[in-house]
Amino acid sequence: MATLTPIGFRMPKRPNILWYCSDQQRFDTIEGLNNEHIHTPRLKRFMDTAVTFTHAHCQTQICTPSRASFLTGMYPSALGVLGNGNPYFPPEHSSRLITRVLAGEGFDVGNVGKLHLAGAGGGAEQRTDDGYRYFQYSHSHKGPDLPFHDYADWIRLQGSDPAGLIPGDWGGQASYRRGAEVKSFGGLFEPTAEADNVPPHLHQTHWCTEKGIEFINANRNVDQPWMLTLNPFDPHAPFDAPYEYYRRYDPDELPGAHFRESDIAHQQRLVDAGIDFQSKPKHPREWDHRKVQASYYAMIEQIDHEFGRLLDHLEAIGERDNTIVIFTSDHGEALCDHGMILKGCRFFEGLVRVPLMISWPGRFAGDKICEGLVELTDLVPTLYEALGMEVPYHVQGKSLLPVLEGADDGRDHRDYVRTEFYGAINHADQTHATMYRTRRWKLVTYHGKDVCELYDLESDPWEHEDLSRDPGHAAVLQRLLREAYDAQAYARTNPVPRTFSF
Repeated sequence: MATLTPIGFRMPKRPNILWYCSDQQRFDTIEGLNNEHIHTPRLKRFMDTAVTFTHAHCQTQICTPSRASFLTGMYPSALGVLGNGNPYFPPEHSSRLITRVLAGEGFDVGNVGKLHLAGAGGGAEQRTDDGYRYFQYSHSHKGPDLPFHDYADWIRLQGSDPAGLIPGDWGGQASYRRGAEVKSFGGLFEPTAEADNVPPHLHQTHWCTEKGIEFINANRNVDQPWMLTLNPFDPHAPFDAPYEYYRRYDPDELPGAHFRESDIAHQQRLVDAGIDFQSKPKHPREWDHRKVQASYYAMIEQIDHEFGRLLDHLEAIGERDNTIVIFTSDHGEALCDHGMILKGCRFFEGLVRVPLMISWPGRFAGDKICEGLVELTDLVPTLYEALGMEVPYHVQGKSLLPVLEGADDGRDHRDYVRTEFYGAINHADQTHATMYRTRRWKLVTYHGKDVCELYDLESDPWEHEDLSRDPGHAAVLQRLLREAYDAQAYARTNPVPRTFSF
């Protein structure tokens, strides 16, 4: 017999979800986490109501496989989404996207900015059945005449000409392969008061907030929850911050790259082995690393301001306490560490560790820092459990809900984390490599190369001393190789649950 709902009774509304994902933002770019050189006051204030994870790791350091991974809770290798440039997201996995799942649960689901579940080499991508009702798309701030570029259309509505404001050189595959050799792909554009880059009020990061607020304010059913994924392009290279933010940083006062002279020879050894990356090693001075850092920090400060605007709006309309807010990034940036810039097949801390803060006032703990190992695969199962839903069998992540609710300090959330790189960028070598990281040790294996790296992160947190060929660490290396092999075996797609006893 069906259960009747009493007249006047209203089911409690499920929380809204705001998932803010910057692009290519390192973990060590948060003022509230002991970086005295960067200005992120809104994120610092946000930490008062959030659980902040200091050791969150992406599952690959390239956009598409990382985003596909954290929106499904599965490893890139389990999804078969391994790099940028795939013509479409595998349709057999569309139903596993958390956006599609929550749309089926009655959420109004929107996206602003990037999506990048498929290749976007022409500035647009082939969408899958992703669950989004509201879709304001801008893969980046480049290409004013690219198709489906909602940001460029918005600039026109502001009375400005995007052709004279945003760069027209998309670059294409040739510049992608040349990486940091192409200024428009990965160079420094230093603004001045007389010759600015895109100013803040017309910037793509600002547009993302404007459209995010438009979605939040949408006329929807009473008590219908919403989910918004908001994805600005910054602080992804090129390093082209607006002057208003860039002027707040004195490059000479910044610390610059993590670098030792011995790094060049080590990185050259990896280059000589054919291992893919978007730059070749050279001294950070040749990259103008402090100016690069100033621009990168300035781009992040603008993100901080715009993220704060969204929080202010939620507060103003009375929705802040009923909204789960996630702030994270898809992967990091080398930022001239070890003499390298941009990204590729390396596993520096600055590339594989990202910011992660999660807040739900009144339900989750606030002003809490968790130093345990975390993967971005853990976000989807966390949302399932927070919403009272069963975690599907295919999800490979581990829910953070006990940590968020204060039942667990999270120190032992994971014994290790993994990051994969399986031919992820359009370079000839199509390098395959994996990282296996415990609290103390990091093992990187470049498969088929007879090359690996071993770092003691307690004594060498910025990875300048490769111990893989040190006889004194041979036993540690062998143990970690065995553990990494076992971890890789368990990273396969989870099987359909057994229903029979044999």
